[in-house]
Amino acid sequence: MGVHANAKLGPAGRRTLVGLIRAGSTERQAAACLSVAPATAHRWSVRERQATPQQRASGAWALDASSRPRRSPRQTPPDIEQRVCQARERTGWGPRLLVVETGVAHSTISAILKRHGLSRAARAPRADVVRYEWPCPGDLLHMDVKRYPRFRRPGHAVTGDRRHKLRANPLGHDFFHAVVDDHSRLAYGELLADERAATVTAFVERALAWLDDHGITARRLMTDGAFTYTNNRALRELLAEREIRHIVTPPYTPRWNGKVERFHQTMEREWAKGLRYRNSTARNRALPHWLTHYNQRRPHSALGGQPPISRAPNLPGQDS
Repeated sequence: MGVHANAKLGPAGRRTLVGLIRAGSTERQAAACLSVAPATAHRWSVRERQATPQQRASGAWALDASSRPRRSPRQTPPDIEQRVCQARERTGWGPRLLVVETGVAHSTISAILKRHGLSRAARAPRADVVRYEWPCPGDLLHMDVKRYPRFRRPGHAVTGDRRHKLRANPLGHDFFHAVVDDHSRLAYGELLADERAATVTAFVERALAWLDDHGITARRLMTDGAFTYTNNRALRELLAEREIRHIVTPPYTPRWNGKVERFHQTMEREWAKGLRYRNSTARNRALPHWLTHYNQRRPHSALGGQPPISRAPNLPGQDS
């Protein structure tokens, strides 16, 4: 047992209090020395006198006793508790369904499950995180799209004022298309009006040209199973012409494309919501500057505190 939250004396003070009494002081004198009530001194003196030799040797007598009653004559019989627990483990049902299964009252079942630690089903163990990094720039590119709402004035996500929150966005959204190199974490992105097939293909062409300027030749491109990626003939022909293998992640596995997903989180926190913009146009104008900062100056934890440009084959001005 621990110590009561409102106790004036801890275990050490209680031992000192009883020590003064055993040394010849009266209970009232000992209580006055430690600024407690005489009744407190009497209670702990009796507790120490009634303790076993083992409790005196360990000092356990000075700890608060459990408030649980010694007897609970109205507690549910053990055989019924066992039946409820077995039904819970077998079916996984909650109290509402176990009432029909066991014939025990809903409140009684809830108390039994809480007493035996079965109120919540045990969570399945999470799979180990598998981290990977391709050895060379261009070995794998991650691509994804994120929508950003347009706005005329700052919204509640920045101001914290939800009084004027709109249920629908009449201005629509800007679509940020991003490509992140797996090895260097260099990121190329553009805010575009939509995510249609033609828009995606044109964006990929510009992204590949930008990577070529940095000495990076793409070999693989990973995307999710979005329709504009998997049913885009122009994109398929472009990748075939550049001899780039297209990898599609399985459904509900965003961790496969985790580097671009993490980039989107960083971008939203530092660019989209890191400053208070007067409208979405001002926000969009700041994007090129933030991307330059991210690639050339911002330290990246996965790169030992170096910016992504440090891993690019053609550093600024190197081959010019």
